[in-house]
Amino acid sequence: MILKRPKLSFWERLYVPTLIGGIKVTLRHFFSKKVTMQYPEERWTVPEGYRGAPYLVKDQTGRTKCVSCQLCEFVCPPKAIRITPPGPVPNAETGNVEKRPREFEINMLRCIFCGLCQEVCPEEAIFLMKDYSLNGQSRREMVYDKEKLLALGGTHHDQIRKWEHKLKEAQVQDVFPVKERQG
Repeated sequence: MILKRPKLSFWERLYVPTLIGGIKVTLRHFFSKKVTMQYPEERWTVPEGYRGAPYLVKDQTGRTKCVSCQLCEFVCPPKAIRITPPGPVPNAETGNVEKRPREFEINMLRCIFCGLCQEVCPEEAIFLMKDYSLNGQSRREMVYDKEKLLALGGTHHDQIRKWEHKLKEAQVQDVFPVKERQG
C-alpha cells in the first residue's frame, strides 16, 4: 500500500512557525516561578495513599507479628520477598503464637512498591511506610533482613490482640471439667 504525502508549503519547509513556537514555550518557562526543591534540606510532603517501602512491625509486647504464612512471598510480582520458615521445632519465647520466620528478606532493588504484600497479610505484619529515600552503598545493603525491617517498621498498636485471646481460649480448654460417666 502506497500513501501519498501532501506537499509542504513554503513556510512549513522553512520550519519558522515551529521554531517560533518553541522559543515562545522556552521564554514562558524562563520567566515563570522556579519549582526546584533543595532536596536534603527541603522535603516534599507525602500525599495520602502513597505506597512506600514495606516493613515488618512488632506488636505491643515486642514480638514479630509475622507468622511465616508466606502469602506475601507468593503474591509478590517481582519475587522480592524471601521467607524461611522456622521448621517443626517450637520456640518457647513466642508464647502461643504458631510460628515465626527464621529469615525474612526484602530486596528493595526488586520491590515495585505495589502494596500487594500489605493487602494479603492476614496478621497485619507488613505495612508500607511513607519512606521514599532508600539508598545504599552496595546491592547487599539494599537487601533488608528481618532485624532491619523490624527496626524500620517499629511497633504497631493492635486493638484486637488476637494472640492474647487465643491464649485465654487455650487456658479455658485446659481447665475444661470432665464429667465422669455413670453406668
